Amino acid sequence: MSTVIKQMSQVDIFAQMREHEQVVFCNDEQTGLKAIIAIHNTTLGPALGGCRMYPYATVEDALFDVLRLSKGMTYKCLAADVDFGGGKAVIIGDPRKDKTPELFRAFGQFVESLNGRFYTGTDMGTAPDDFVHALKETNCIVGVPEAYGGSGDSSVPTALGVIYGIQATNKVIWGSDALYGKTYAIQGLGKVGKKVALQLLEEGADLYVCDINEAAVEEVVAYGKKLGASVKAVKGSEIYSTDADVFVPCAFGNVVNDDTIHLFKVKAIVGSANNQLLDVRHGQLLKERGIVYAPDYIVNAGGLIQVADELYGPNKERVLEKTKTIYSTLLHIYAQAEAEQITTVEAANRFCEERLRQRSRRNNFFTHHKRPKWDIRR
Repeated sequence: MSTVIKQMSQVDIFAQMREHEQVVFCNDEQTGLKAIIAIHNTTLGPALGGCRMYPYATVEDALFDVLRLSKGMTYKCLAADVDFGGGKAVIIGDPRKDKTPELFRAFGQFVESLNGRFYTGTDMGTAPDDFVHALKETNCIVGVPEAYGGSGDSSVPTALGVIYGIQATNKVIWGSDALYGKTYAIQGLGKVGKKVALQLLEEGADLYVCDINEAAVEEVVAYGKKLGASVKAVKGSEIYSTDADVFVPCAFGNVVNDDTIHLFKVKAIVGSANNQLLDVRHGQLLKERGIVYAPDYIVNAGGLIQVADELYGPNKERVLEKTKTIYSTLLHIYAQAEAEQITTVEAANRFCEERLRQRSRRNNFFTHHKRPKWDIRR
């Protein structure tokens, strides 16, 4: 019995995916592709979610990640008010050395086999140019470069959404949504985190920053010095115990857990990372500690808004206008949580579940017009 089969034999896959509609395991021996596509819910339309590439230690780890991420996408679509369902894909491999055009073409073939049930694009470990290769096999791809008819870099509205999320949170805590005069601890200076950091510096904020990419840290530190701001670089877990006002996680999920929760000195947590809480009970623990938590799938919806909009024809002005609603949606969630004396996680989930009930009987225009105008295979 192979190692993979042994691993999977220990996992009751159907029990794990009981909330999901479909899970597809993709294997292409010629290219080395090993991927999992998870479709959580298509009540409101085709599943939409990015494709992550990461060297998971086990297939079970990859399955756990893709199931959590795809469920989160359903709620994110509901919160962002787009007519799509939740899905996600993960490719098991090291993005620094395992990427090839052929691998992404093979992945594109698996996406195409779902016949429009799943649309995907860039996520952690992948880039828009990777999906130019997948686009040769399927047009169920979003977030491709503008030269290929796409809407371009989705990290721009994602970062903007984080800024709106911080402003709404500041409004609740301090009575003003101003960004200046506060200190933010940013974990991760990748495509989104660095944009958030630079914007905060331009607004007069001070920062603590952390990333394994030393060049990115040096760039932000230098930019802060140029503006006369304080930017302190910290290592690893030191980011959790800084004297910042707001913790801004923009890298991996599960960063709020039993090992870290007692370290936080911040007033709030607002960031772009998916699944920031290891478990929903950590939302209650944050509430008990007086730390305001901005549900991640509300805050990081900017990129989703852009790629969902792209399927109707790219329109940057329309995307930026819709991204602004993250501010008002988050204020609504905070007010509901306060009124009902529940956590912000519970309030956000109830908000989305009610929207799902309200919209479940509506016809979805996109379901009947699922092929984008920029289908390069015609």
